[in-house]
Amino acid sequence: MADLTPDTNRSLPIALLRAREKVMGPIRAMLADVGITEQQWRVLRVLDERGPLDPTEIADRSCLLMPSLTRILHTLDTKGLITRAAHTTDRRRQIITISAAGRQLIRDNLHEAQRLNAWLRQSFGQDKLDRLLDLLNELDRLDR
Repeated sequence: MADLTPDTNRSLPIALLRAREKVMGPIRAMLADVGITEQQWRVLRVLDERGPLDPTEIADRSCLLMPSLTRILHTLDTKGLITRAAHTTDRRRQIITISAAGRQLIRDNLHEAQRLNAWLRQSFGQDKLDRLLDLLNELDRLDR
């Protein structure tokens, strides 16, 4: 019987991890200089892009588990990068908003983030990058 295990260079999980590290390495270095983690950055980006959200939607949009998000929100709140408020109709729920300091942190690092994105587009090619993003988004939409 033939071995059905693909070589690691043809393994989707390993290829995704390698690609993630190629993309995230420079971003992690940028964020280390600022004193936040990539997970904290994702939460801030989601809030900046989408506006005030409840924690469940933040977790979904930033690809985080709720226990991790709870810790991240606490840290971001302590740093003054977000604010929390009770939901207007359900006092048991919270609404999280990026603060002015959080928006400023994104603005302060926007140039470097754009530079890293431009490097990726130039190195990989805009058409290939667009196709890759389309395929990854399609993969994400698959039902299991």
